[in-house]
Amino acid sequence: MSPADPSPPAPRTPDLPTDPGGHRGRSTPVPGDWSAPTPDRPVHATVLLPGSKSLTNRYLVLAALAGDRSRLRAPLRSRDTLLMADALRALGVRIDDVDPDGDVAGSVPDWLVSPPEHLRGDVRIDCGLAGTVMRFLPAVAALARGPVHLDGDPQARVRPMGPVLESLRALGVELEDSDGYLPLTVHGRGSVRGGSVTMDASSSSQFVSALLLAGARYDEGITIHHRGRPVPSQPHILMTVETLRDAGALVDDSEPDTWRVEPSEINALDVSIEPDLSNAGPFVAAALVTGGTVRIPGWPQYTTQAGDLMREILDTMGADVRLDRHGLTVIGSGELVGIDIDLHDAAELTPTVAALAALASTPSSIRGVAHIRGHETDRLAALTAELGSLGGAVTETEDGLRIAPAPLHGGRFRTYHDHRMATAGAIVGLRVHGVTVEDIETTSKTLPDFPGLWAGMLSGRASVAALSPSEEPAR
Repeated sequence: MSPADPSPPAPRTPDLPTDPGGHRGRSTPVPGDWSAPTPDRPVHATVLLPGSKSLTNRYLVLAALAGDRSRLRAPLRSRDTLLMADALRALGVRIDDVDPDGDVAGSVPDWLVSPPEHLRGDVRIDCGLAGTVMRFLPAVAALARGPVHLDGDPQARVRPMGPVLESLRALGVELEDSDGYLPLTVHGRGSVRGGSVTMDASSSSQFVSALLLAGARYDEGITIHHRGRPVPSQPHILMTVETLRDAGALVDDSEPDTWRVEPSEINALDVSIEPDLSNAGPFVAAALVTGGTVRIPGWPQYTTQAGDLMREILDTMGADVRLDRHGLTVIGSGELVGIDIDLHDAAELTPTVAALAALASTPSSIRGVAHIRGHETDRLAALTAELGSLGGAVTETEDGLRIAPAPLHGGRFRTYHDHRMATAGAIVGLRVHGVTVEDIETTSKTLPDFPGLWAGMLSGRASVAALSPSEEPAR
């Protein structure tokens, strides 16, 4: 396939796994399942959440390519970001912990990122199941001196990468891949010619972000033309553009479906990472489900994070939502109504919204999210199976879900190694007794100690984001 071909390879989606008895969504719990708590009173809590995964990994990449040392303040330390940090260390980047300025309770160490003179090759990189690592790093690895081999979890090998890999080939990068999937080897030569490419990014905005983040270091910069159905999750591309501008790169995104980064030095950064607003979704949803109040300090007044749409969603579904200089406050009214919404630009919120819709008193429709069939799992099939196994009336459509009111019951909620499936099960458990969630530890992909934070919220005490003392990614 040439980079101008608008048709990327069809995603290879694994079948949803079955339980030992052969039945999808069967309710029999197994050892290690997590019993989702069902509170007997409204939740009233303040929840301090760790930083954004999307911002942390974008700033890590830019800091690795910068001309001098950068400081990332309050970065997220989860499996995805630790995998990114370890990948960059393998390429020769030095990333050190330093104490944060001031005495802030619950604060994590900052990261000092010292880029090498040249990225090194002859290394192997573990991408885990992190889309930002597996899709961003090939464009960076092309600047290394020597081969860089990338692989990840078994589930990562079915997440499409074809458009970004074919675009790199068009720019003169030599690589060996598995028909557009992991594992792959990038044969870095220390530089990339750069120039103009055309790709179909309709299955993931990360294809565009990957080339933009490295493009300033390419000899001719990078110009990307998208040809195909609308690019999903456009706020993530805007996030990439703004982080590049933070680092002094010259970016032109004035023409629809075209992005241009001029060749230039990348400036050192000193940035504070915003709280992760998508990870905040289940916590603020708890206020609506239980008729309580949840506060998230530090919610930004302006942000490129797609998770900010939760404010509108919760307001539409029955909550009182207030944003001021202290953060976000969500007050549940005791009523939870359905929603008709296009989540094309914030598809990562689909599991949270679907869980709320399953508890609502009126029907819901979620549209514009066909591309999440290629996320950590086929999320549309998984949500249909698991909410249905608890009695939910869920119908999968061509590009989303229709969910009608139905009495729910307890049972086992499978997660398919998907962190947002796990938190969706926790939301349902707020109102439905007897829900057990498989593999709750998969939440560590983007949120350390989700069970501890959840328990802290339900107890009413101020919850502080758990810190990860280890630099070793949890599996």
